[in-house]
Amino acid sequence: MSDPHRHVNPWIVAIAVMFATFMEVLDTTVVNVSLPHIAGNLSASIDEATWALTSYLVANAIILPMTGWLASLFGRKRLLMASVAGFTMSSFLCGLAPNLATLIVFRCLQGATGGAMQPLSQAVLLEAFPPKDRGKAMGFWGLGIVVAPILGPVLGGWLTDSYSWRWVFYINIPVGITSLIMTRLFIFDPPYIRQEKRRIDYWGIGMLAVGIGALQIVLDKGQEEDWFSSNMIATLAVLSAVTIVIFIFHQLRTDDPVVDLRVFKARTYAVGVFLMTVVGFVLYGSMVLLPIMLETLLAYPPMQAGIAMAPRGIGSFFMMPLTGLMTGWFDPRKLLTVGLVVGGGTLLWLSRLNLQAGYWDIFWPQLIQGVGMSLLFVPLTTVAMDPIPRERMGNATSLFNLMRNIGGSIGIATTGTLLVRRQQAVTTLLGSHVTAYDAATRAMFAQTRAGFIAAGADPVTATNRTYGALFGMVMRQASMVSFVSIFQMLGVLFLLLIPLVVIMKRPVRN
Repeated sequence: MSDPHRHVNPWIVAIAVMFATFMEVLDTTVVNVSLPHIAGNLSASIDEATWALTSYLVANAIILPMTGWLASLFGRKRLLMASVAGFTMSSFLCGLAPNLATLIVFRCLQGATGGAMQPLSQAVLLEAFPPKDRGKAMGFWGLGIVVAPILGPVLGGWLTDSYSWRWVFYINIPVGITSLIMTRLFIFDPPYIRQEKRRIDYWGIGMLAVGIGALQIVLDKGQEEDWFSSNMIATLAVLSAVTIVIFIFHQLRTDDPVVDLRVFKARTYAVGVFLMTVVGFVLYGSMVLLPIMLETLLAYPPMQAGIAMAPRGIGSFFMMPLTGLMTGWFDPRKLLTVGLVVGGGTLLWLSRLNLQAGYWDIFWPQLIQGVGMSLLFVPLTTVAMDPIPRERMGNATSLFNLMRNIGGSIGIATTGTLLVRRQQAVTTLLGSHVTAYDAATRAMFAQTRAGFIAAGADPVTATNRTYGALFGMVMRQASMVSFVSIFQMLGVLFLLLIPLVVIMKRPVRN
């Protein structure tokens, strides 16, 4: 049987799957800035509206690891087309949603249909290009994975301000239709991917849905519910842990697993998945922290905060293709090491910020961090996937993408919790020095109180306002200390990963 891939330029295949990938990854962040508008328009609270995010992530996480199995059951091209069509239709329905409950249902459908798109497109790309050109392919594909989450808040803010929150979903329709047409014309299943008559592991599917779904809810809602002080979070955490452990044992023993975990026997792949999980942790954790810092401490409007995040995307955009070329010239493990050093170094650079930081103090570390992320993502994907046989590529990419997303969810949850806890601790520490016995405090108190009196306040009101102003100063300084200490932690974490690169084998070029 001839392989239809031989008759299609691989770059056309790359463009076809890029549309789908970019659209799906964009939707993980583009809705975030629209939440207040969605809540107001649909007569819901902000907390209730966040279920529009959680429902998408839960459904997405459940489908992701099943993608390889679904492709063998229905055929890869058919599954990809169904996913793109379903995602596009559910995006349209989300835009039409008359109330929050309907929106959440359609977001579940959107997450479920979008879950297969990332691993499928990555598997298609890795197979369309020969091993020596896989770095170029991953450089192109990585544009969507790294740039889309950064572009999402900017695009979401602009669409919401200029038109309506509903256009955040409608924007997917032309992209989805284009992707569907190109997939139909240019993507074909290779001979070893065929629909198989196989026993359906209903127990495995059920345990996967319960375990991963519960884990995603815990990570997404944990901070909001104060973690294990909430009975719901504690119950879901135990349910998730027990179910996932049983699921792993079940998958290793069954003849027709939903998720083939034996792929982790390849040492390079296993290390690569761990590294990608930590990269997701740091990337998403820092990406959520920075705009919060800009808006709450440096008084950036939401739109300006989104624009201030753009340099990371610019750095990645220009560096991704170049990294793809360099992956074919140099040992990708060396590029990966450089990426870890640059990524860690720029996070340590951000940890030197203070309340007087200007725009360019934010711009340069972000731009260079984008370069570092490119040097991380492309070589890591290329090295990790090298030992995987083509017929198992779909399953391997499913787990690879799942762990990146779970790492991102853990990163967001961890950094958010650390920020709150750290702010409380530092506020207490700094506040202990702001007393009537401290000369600097007395001088600041007198100066500030005199300023309020000069502005027209009576002595009692001026005194009360001064107490509030001093407490506000302590809070702002404590918040800044908390942000930079977390950036420092993330930077050190990156640098600690460098020894693991040595364990990975150099890719075979042929």
